[in-house]
Amino acid sequence: MRTTSTGRAGRAAALFLFVGLLALTPAPTPAPAPAAAASTPAAPADGADPLDFAVVVDQSESLSAADLAREVEAAALLVQGEISQRSRATVIGFGSSEEPGQSPVREVCPPTVADTAGRRRLSDCVQQLSRRDPARTGPGTDFPAAIRQAVDRLTEKGDAATPRVVFLLTDGRLDVADSPEYGKDRTSRQANGAKRLTDALARARREKVQIWPLGFGSGIDRAALTAMARGGYQPGCADTSAATPRMRVVADSAGIDEAFQETFAAARCAGVSPGDSKRPPADLYVTIPPVATDGTITVTKHDPAVTVTYYDPRGRRVSPGTDLDGSGFELSGQDGPVEALRVSDPLPGRWRAHVEAPAEHRDREVAVRAIWQGRLGSEVLLDPASPRPGEETVVQVRMQTRRGVVITDPALLAGIKVTAQLAGDGFPPVRVALADDGEGPDATASDVRFTGTVTVPATATGALRLTTLMAAPGVTSDRRPLHARVSHGTPDVVAGLTVDRVTVHPGDSVRGTLSVTNNARTPRTLRLALADQARGTQLRLDPATVTAAPNSRRDVPFTLTVGEDTAPGDLGGQITVADTGDTARVLDTAFLDVRVDAPPTWWERWWRVVVGAAAAALLLGAFVAVRLLARRRRRDLAGVELELLGGGRSLDRLSVRGGQAQGGVFRFTVEQARGAAPTLQRARPGASRSHQLDRTGGGELRLRPHGGREQPLRPGEAAPLGGDEGLEVAVHDRRSAGGTARTAPYRRGGDAHRAAAGAGFLSRLRPARDPAGRAGVPRPRGDDPGDPRDGDGGGTWSRPGRGPGAAPEDGDRGDRRSRTDSTWDPHF
Repeated sequence: MRTTSTGRAGRAAALFLFVGLLALTPAPTPAPAPAAAASTPAAPADGADPLDFAVVVDQSESLSAADLAREVEAAALLVQGEISQRSRATVIGFGSSEEPGQSPVREVCPPTVADTAGRRRLSDCVQQLSRRDPARTGPGTDFPAAIRQAVDRLTEKGDAATPRVVFLLTDGRLDVADSPEYGKDRTSRQANGAKRLTDALARARREKVQIWPLGFGSGIDRAALTAMARGGYQPGCADTSAATPRMRVVADSAGIDEAFQETFAAARCAGVSPGDSKRPPADLYVTIPPVATDGTITVTKHDPAVTVTYYDPRGRRVSPGTDLDGSGFELSGQDGPVEALRVSDPLPGRWRAHVEAPAEHRDREVAVRAIWQGRLGSEVLLDPASPRPGEETVVQVRMQTRRGVVITDPALLAGIKVTAQLAGDGFPPVRVALADDGEGPDATASDVRFTGTVTVPATATGALRLTTLMAAPGVTSDRRPLHARVSHGTPDVVAGLTVDRVTVHPGDSVRGTLSVTNNARTPRTLRLALADQARGTQLRLDPATVTAAPNSRRDVPFTLTVGEDTAPGDLGGQITVADTGDTARVLDTAFLDVRVDAPPTWWERWWRVVVGAAAAALLLGAFVAVRLLARRRRRDLAGVELELLGGGRSLDRLSVRGGQAQGGVFRFTVEQARGAAPTLQRARPGASRSHQLDRTGGGELRLRPHGGREQPLRPGEAAPLGGDEGLEVAVHDRRSAGGTARTAPYRRGGDAHRAAAGAGFLSRLRPARDPAGRAGVPRPRGDDPGDPRDGDGGGTWSRPGRGPGAAPEDGDRGDRRSRTDSTWDPHF
């Protein structure tokens, strides 16, 4: 099969266009990984702040079996959801003592450290609450005994600095009317019970034990529950209203687990993220925010037959007891109604819990939640870094997590309250108010940089300690002090740091400037150092030391190089400059405002070059396609008509139809049956005596007779066919005639034939007359009257633009005649 130039042109143009479009299509860019910056202040390795708490569950007769089951699940939710491995949990059921052998309280879980093994024990022992034992516990509601038992357990061991909390679940009110130990009759017993409750709450207040009541059902004594919340210790884990003990009531036991976890989060300064609730099998999602440093994902599955598989925000399955990207995982409660995955330094984002269950265990919805806490490190700047007694100092604070995430989104710290306390030698502590309102020393509002001023007491003699305190839902402070000291008199050396606020890639450098003035008479050496850097940080300062000449001032440029393996995210920490000749006195500090982006991909580096090349390729492809299309159109022979001439007559005509001239070449033959006039035929494949008509890329017609030489042929010009004796062929091209003209001059083709033009050619034509009797030129075959190819049986030969029979004008040649015919075929 022959490949034509037109086909090649089309494929070439298509290839150009395809390459161009492919290059213009943006390459897929890997999704950015969740921020995990390399800088974080050193934080205690023991994670979230601990809590000593007791879960006290009402098992009185007024509870239905379903309500009691809900209480058990809520208790399990708390002990499994606790986020600190140093916390201690106690679980107590209570009723009343009305008959011999009964006790008002039943301690099902003694104080247990909530580490991995302890949470497994808690998961098992809490299930004992679901089984009432009338022989051991009466049907009443003895609040005083329950609170006394909880306070006893919370105060007998542990650190007094650890918050102590009692979570009280109940559906009713004080009921000791049938408890003999409270008096002789029902009325006195209730009165004595109320007095003992007041005494129990007073003791809780003295022992710094908070009471958080949670009531449900229709018989709630709201006043009594409010009194219990207010009767215990009031100061909470933070100086916010959310951390102050209060009672909460839910309509029924259906919402007790959610309400109880929210109450628990408020009491221990944690945050709660609600998640999905579906029947298995299903994928349940819950979001952990970037501010979280410790968290627990709890799955309330009701049925131990439900199994759970956990996936981090990057879609990776996590396994208990392993570490992944700095996160640690512990799992507990698989055999209970609540299962929990504790995560240290969790990746922020959407976590997935995939739940499965056998077909006969899919009748209840499974719910996922996350309880978390952000234990933030504070970075503190003093300006000046070593103030004089009586001098006003600017304090600036910003926060970041242990993963090095510098908090810049104020929405993550909604409701935060930040203060600081300045303490030191020679003066009592001074409270420092800090704000992020863009007023006074605070440069920009809502940039999560809290700024304030403090005047160093005139009695300060040496060391200074500045401690930052922050309080917000779900957030606590690490409370690490900034150590500084006062200076006396005018310092010999003054220095200032400036660092570019830029975004870089691993391996790049950040520029900074150290401005130093040395008023001393001797050279001084200053040391540049990094502070508040986390494990895994790869930063290098160059130079690390600078020498200041005596009585001089100079600006020294320095660079901070980011290591090749530095993880993307904001670089926290500070740069400090200290005078090594003055007991390493810190002269100035500056925050690092540097963000590390992932290394650019190949596409990000070269997309401009690729797009430019693609655009050029598109333009070149379009140009080539247009040129090839124009060349194809110029070479197209469709509509060309060949006319066979012989003996001065038109013997036959043959039109070239579309698709017959492959590559601008048309082959034809002259066929003559015995006794018949010769005719033109399109050459059959393999024909041995074919003639060839083609058109060049420039639009020129060329004729190659069989056995002859190729020669140019202009439209209307006759040329001999060589071996076919006495036969000539003329070509009529409608494009040359503008598509509407009816004339096409006959001329002999080739230089040799033009020499023989004139009378010799006219003498071979048969004379004819027009209807008026004037002499004219002979008609070709088909213009005679009766010729079936003639439209009207008339027509004469004449000069172009003149009437029939007109006399020749000067300069006209006899071989340049044309035909005017009002019935000429329209495609001419």
